[in-house]
Amino acid sequence: MHDEFLCHVTAYGVCAGRRIGVPLGTYRAPTLALALWWLRDRASWIAERLDPSPDDEAFPPGALVPVADTVADVPRLLRAWCADPDRQELVGDELAGGRLVRIAVSDETTEYELLAESVDALRMQRTIPALVLPVG
Repeated sequence: MHDEFLCHVTAYGVCAGRRIGVPLGTYRAPTLALALWWLRDRASWIAERLDPSPDDEAFPPGALVPVADTVADVPRLLRAWCADPDRQELVGDELAGGRLVRIAVSDETTEYELLAESVDALRMQRTIPALVLPVG
């Protein structure tokens, strides 16, 4: 029943005291396998941009340093999520069941959110009558 999935990646930060979301990508996956692949690919993409290889010739020696132990290591967390088959299976099961999946990791300035949901589940929610309450 859940054949298509809408996937989003967003970065959230604070600007002028307000929480601002910056879309980093959207994908309408025609299959569950492609939805999972895209989420892993985007998580890896974010991790690589936040934590590039120190051996990359684009960076002068000593330009990149490890984060302190007191700071959340977002790239490490994203890479661990990508490499964990049990977590991937759990996400797949949730999506196949029509449930929204949200994977979020944060450091001191930014929250990175990977979101996926069944297009069929979205359509079914729209057919449910909205709750309307009189005001005043």
